[in-house]
Amino acid sequence: MKLETLTASQAAKLLESKEVSSVELTQACLERIELRNEQVGAFVHTDPEFSLQQAALADSGKRRSSLHGIPFGVKDVIDTKDFLTERGTPIHTGRQPAVDAKCVQLMREAGGVLLGKLVSTEYAMFTPNETRHPLDLTRTAGGSSSGTGAAVADNMVPIGFGNQTAGSLIRPAAYCGVYGLKPTHGTTDGAGILPLQLYFDTLGYMARSIEDLQYFYSIVSQDQQCKVWSENKRPKIGLCQTFQWSFAEKESQAMLLKTGEQFEQLGYEVIPFELPESYSNLVAVHRRILYKGISDSLAKDYEFSADQMSEGLLEVVREGQRCTDEAFITAFRLADACRTEVNEIFGDLDGIICPSTPGEAPEGWGTGSPIFQVMWTLLGVPCLNLPVGFGPNQMPLGVQLIARRYDDANLLALGDHLMRNFISIEIESFLSAEN
Repeated sequence: MKLETLTASQAAKLLESKEVSSVELTQACLERIELRNEQVGAFVHTDPEFSLQQAALADSGKRRSSLHGIPFGVKDVIDTKDFLTERGTPIHTGRQPAVDAKCVQLMREAGGVLLGKLVSTEYAMFTPNETRHPLDLTRTAGGSSSGTGAAVADNMVPIGFGNQTAGSLIRPAAYCGVYGLKPTHGTTDGAGILPLQLYFDTLGYMARSIEDLQYFYSIVSQDQQCKVWSENKRPKIGLCQTFQWSFAEKESQAMLLKTGEQFEQLGYEVIPFELPESYSNLVAVHRRILYKGISDSLAKDYEFSADQMSEGLLEVVREGQRCTDEAFITAFRLADACRTEVNEIFGDLDGIICPSTPGEAPEGWGTGSPIFQVMWTLLGVPCLNLPVGFGPNQMPLGVQLIARRYDDANLLALGDHLMRNFISIEIESFLSAEN
């Protein structure tokens, strides 16, 4: 049994029965990092001695939670008092927070073992850093939570924190073939996390099982998220192509449709679903609000250290600066109106599925397009990436399962129910059969 391949929930059962120790589990993860991180570039900071000490304390102490003794990783825009938090930019090289972010504090209080810091793009934006896709080093792992997606997918750590202000959590989870939860906006304390646009900023979670996400999110939200879907309730799912359907590559379109077909074969009700016309311009609205927020949040760094910012980030800041107060207020009012009414559009649906990404992880260093995430981020709804199969290059493809605001526990329960008997889809053979 390779301990590093266990999901957090599988490992937790062995830890509770004392068949495995936290030190053994942590050591296995550290050895995997030692073996693979030079190629994949998922972790930016580790300290084996520190993490093994924390694991030893977990082994000797009273069990505090369902994830007691489980290693976890932290995206490098989230503060940690025992590791540098450099935000993916040379401007913050050597930055040492005095205290942990609230989410890290809660995990450590729950007995979790902090394994290290995961690579983020520059300021959690679009400019990539060193992370490569663990299944194909010529491809991106996504962004900005690239390190989290790659580390979880490559068995370096069972669970990890990311965050999302545009598409930074769902996209790397989908590219890397893991489960990713962007919860309802505002459900967890964001203290100690780099702010970009507080109206969108959302702490997120990645894991290799939905059960792991349920435990992980329960600890950080300080609320019970471990519901089980009633076997007597037949799920009703809306299949939503979204207004961005033309941006989806053929394999991504096929994956969504084939996922819907399999859900129907499993006995679930799947119906076509169209968004209100008032949502058709929300990608542009998100951009206006986000870029204005970034120009405000990074104003000090821009003033004193613009020469150390990438050209792409400089363009974002300058576009945000050009946004007038009137234009920002108009965009914000539309976003707020849509967010306020979004739960009503679900009708009697239990959830909506749509593409997670335009296609497989692209080759090269670009982190991919967030086009299929930004509208949902603006609306503040919970989103769950389901790793449902593989595309023509044998790279993961996902679909997003989306639920009403504050319906996170039901979203996770529904996702677990939908995936329990799901058979991974190979899109290449499907497309070949079509042609």
